[in-house]
Amino acid sequence: MRPVQEVQVSTTEREPLRLMAVHAHPDDEASKGAAATAKYAADGVEVLVVTCTGGERGDILNPSFTLPEGHEFETLEGRLAVRRLEMARSAEALGVRHAWLGFVDSGLPEGDPLPPLPEGCFGLVPLEEASEPLVKLVREFRPHVITTYDPSGGYPHPDHIKCHDVSAEAFAAAGDPERYPGTGEPWEPLKLYYNHGFSMDRLRAAHEAMTAAGLESPFGDWIESRDAREIPERQVTTLIPAAEYFAHRDEALRAHASQIDPQGFFFAVPRDLEADVWPWEEYELAESRVPLPERAPGEHEDDLFTGVREALAHQGDGRAPAGVPA
Repeated sequence: MRPVQEVQVSTTEREPLRLMAVHAHPDDEASKGAAATAKYAADGVEVLVVTCTGGERGDILNPSFTLPEGHEFETLEGRLAVRRLEMARSAEALGVRHAWLGFVDSGLPEGDPLPPLPEGCFGLVPLEEASEPLVKLVREFRPHVITTYDPSGGYPHPDHIKCHDVSAEAFAAAGDPERYPGTGEPWEPLKLYYNHGFSMDRLRAAHEAMTAAGLESPFGDWIESRDAREIPERQVTTLIPAAEYFAHRDEALRAHASQIDPQGFFFAVPRDLEADVWPWEEYELAESRVPLPERAPGEHEDDLFTGVREALAHQGDGRAPAGVPA
């Protein structure tokens, strides 16, 4: 495992808000919450994307992919080098900072029965060993809000599930001075969110809008299938208006040229139509350590920092509520 890089944090008199988005592989940050992270970065929030693995077991998924000069994609080391280049371009497109945890991609096991995971991969690293570098990053960067995946991983990839596990562990442990000694001064993040990639509501809205516009929808057969109907829908608590940053998201997606087909699924919906029918990115609030305003049935947050801004303002007045880091 590569040593986790140090992250410098602002030390101005009134520090900006800080958001940490934890993902399993390079390209996940572009397909899950990308427009929202770009929006927050543009608004002056310090945003750090953390990638747990190098994505070195990913295959080429873009039929038009051209290998960068001087690179190869036949070995794990060669794939890692390519994907590091792609990740740097994606972070630049989103306007965010980036850190690697340095673990090795587990790959997606297939077959019945499933084969064992490769030795030394992220999915097999014991929880505390896997969480320690993330706890260190949390204590260095001091995020007010962390986003990651729900306990299912969003889909059953072992690295996505492990990403949830280490994120939940870091959220719980980073503020405890007795946990993970030697990884920096304790810091307690205030809110934990699960990002939602492609909810059925979002896909149905896009499908119905494309059909109404006389366009061919790529989603129809799938969203009406039995498999789709049996997928449990998780609660959406938070809708971040981010249509203005869809272009940044798309540029980040295209940066992962080995993985993302520019003529494929991610670009199937016309962007003006998408902005009209689904201008948000969806999140699920998993835990808050700050008081939150009551919401009416069907009402959503429109800011990941709801409650945080107010709590920090009180802190500045010397009236910090319980749970706000001093």
